[in-house]
Amino acid sequence: MRRETRTREAETTAETAAETTGPPEPAPKAAVPADDHGDRAAIARLRTAGLRRTLGITGVRVALVAVWLGSWELAARHWIDPFYYSMPSKIWERLVDWFTEGTSQGSIWEQISVTLQEAVAGFALGAAGGVVLGIVLGRSRFLSDVCAPFIKAVNAIPRIILASLFIIWFGLGMQSKIATAFVLVFFAVFFNAFQGAREVDRNLVNNARILGAGRTQVLWTIVVPSATSWILASLHSAFGFAIIGAIVGEYTGADKGLGLLINHSQGTFDAAGIYAGMIIITVLALLAEYLLTLLEGRLLRWRPAASGHDVQL
Repeated sequence: MRRETRTREAETTAETAAETTGPPEPAPKAAVPADDHGDRAAIARLRTAGLRRTLGITGVRVALVAVWLGSWELAARHWIDPFYYSMPSKIWERLVDWFTEGTSQGSIWEQISVTLQEAVAGFALGAAGGVVLGIVLGRSRFLSDVCAPFIKAVNAIPRIILASLFIIWFGLGMQSKIATAFVLVFFAVFFNAFQGAREVDRNLVNNARILGAGRTQVLWTIVVPSATSWILASLHSAFGFAIIGAIVGEYTGADKGLGLLINHSQGTFDAAGIYAGMIIITVLALLAEYLLTLLEGRLLRWRPAASGHDVQL
């Protein structure tokens, strides 16, 4: 009986204490460190500064183009002869006419397509050949010494002469323009790939050989990745050379293409047509540059970010 009485008293006491104190208070939330707030604020400031810089650069570029075109239009209307120098308004009219009514050689889209096919084919073949031969000769001093005078001799030949020979050999079709683009791209890529293969860290190669790596493994795991930045740097200008090669080939002799349009415009003293063709070629080159920049960013993700401010041209 005494034990039951003590048990009931203990239960009564616990219930009374619970009613008095109420439900347990929730555990306090962990405070956010002050450093996190500082980091977020710093990131926000950097983003804002980057956005302002981008807007500022774009604004200055637009202003420069507007001033340039406005001064050209004003000068053509009052001081210089628009027959020889044309003016922005006439160039715009020629572009609108080409894209709506067509050109004297047919649809403008057909001319762009032909030139792009020639440039892309010459770029692909020239880049592949330049990379392969550049890396092979860069890793073999004997082969490079043997081939050096021949490569220098071919590189010294003016491209316009080669374009004339290619037209005789391959005719007025796309093959002669692809060959001209190939020659221009090949040497631009070859010399960079050759130098990139020569600039590989010798200590890294020796360490890999000590660990048992063969020549093929050294080539694919060390030489090619090390030369990638050199190769991609040359590809930015190489596609421009490919377009130049296609245009030069079409200008020398063709039945379709933007080079033919420019040649026809020159023959009819149509300065606006020449400028319109130049604008279309420039837009194509800028689009190709943008795509190559995206490709370079994907292929060089492994490379650490460079210190300082990046400068892009």
